[in-house]
Amino acid sequence: MMQTMIAPRTTVIRPNGHFNAANAADFQQYLTAEVTQAVHDHVVVDLEQVESMDSAGLMALVHGLRVAQSLGKSFNLCSVAPSIRIIFELTQLDSVFEILDTPVEVAAA
Repeated sequence: MMQTMIAPRTTVIRPNGHFNAANAADFQQYLTAEVTQAVHDHVVVDLEQVESMDSAGLMALVHGLRVAQSLGKSFNLCSVAPSIRIIFELTQLDSVFEILDTPVEVAAA
């Protein structure tokens, strides 16, 4: 299940569970719709409750980033667990995404 919240000046998307080849297409479709329909120009994906992610899940996030950029919106990640952050580091996508540590940083951004 995924949840979208509207915070002051920010749309926060909170997916949970496992994102892999089995469900990455659904995640990408949901993410694309939420980014496209976001009321605010700042979109944050809070990964705190994501347990695992493979390359398909990672590519869904890359697609979400591209959609946001094409619409002139900022797209950030936050609360990335160390076991998932290593995937971003190994693929060097940590230099592509702005990764915030906590939702508090999201509110301040």
